[in-house]
Amino acid sequence: MAHATGKYADFEGLRERAVALRRAGLSRRQIRDRLHIDNNDILNRLLEGEPPPEWTKRPNAKDDLREKARNLRLQGWTYDQIQVELGCSRSSISLWVRDLPKPEPRYTPEERRALMQAGLTRLRSAQDEERTRTRENAVREIGELTGRELFMTGVALYWAEGAKSKPYDRRERVVFVNSDPGVIQVYLAWLDLLGVSRDRLGFRVLIHESADVEAAQRYWADLVDAEASAFAKPTLKKHNPKTVRRNTGEGYHGCLAVTVSRGAELYNRIEGWWSGIVAHAQARLR
Repeated sequence: MAHATGKYADFEGLRERAVALRRAGLSRRQIRDRLHIDNNDILNRLLEGEPPPEWTKRPNAKDDLREKARNLRLQGWTYDQIQVELGCSRSSISLWVRDLPKPEPRYTPEERRALMQAGLTRLRSAQDEERTRTRENAVREIGELTGRELFMTGVALYWAEGAKSKPYDRRERVVFVNSDPGVIQVYLAWLDLLGVSRDRLGFRVLIHESADVEAAQRYWADLVDAEASAFAKPTLKKHNPKTVRRNTGEGYHGCLAVTVSRGAELYNRIEGWWSGIVAHAQARLR
């Protein structure tokens, strides 16, 4: 092997001195400073085959973790519990404790299911509380609704849910159908704001024929403050025995259709209001 020239020309003599210092317990840095070696490659060649002194070796941090992991495993801890406690990987834990006997299960299958169910119940309860807080905060964010805000809300609500004329079929009728009682109440408040008198309103229930039709009519009549006898004949949806219905039970009331008589002018105004909203939205997008 060729050796360096210059101050490293006497390589073998330099190596003897370096090895002697290494065996005396000096670190690489100490040897480098003592022999004035500023080339790491030369220093590596000088100390080739010489192990470092014990005091220079860094302690292996995993030795301590390994011992802790084994102790916890002997106490019956699972891999997941040990991982959370020590912050190390499952693969490392598996290597460290695989020679130890598998701990006996802490719970029977029935107990585990009960614990899981209890945990799910607590989780759902916390989620319900969070939803309630979110909704209550949102209600406060709305505050008092001004007339103009109700007006704009009603225009958008009608255009989303109400009947609309087609270019090829201009009916110009104001008909609104929905199953949500809150939506119906907002719509009626909007009609009141527009000055549409209640004697111009007609009501009809649209519901599945297998439901309690009379109860549904009473429900909607109470909601809109009208006599059930004033309602038009309900529209019944035929029952399909092959269909599994989900809209059943006491909470199912079908839909309510609200019709405004002599509504052609109002319909055209609604159409114009909506066009104005769209035009302003388009301008903001440019």
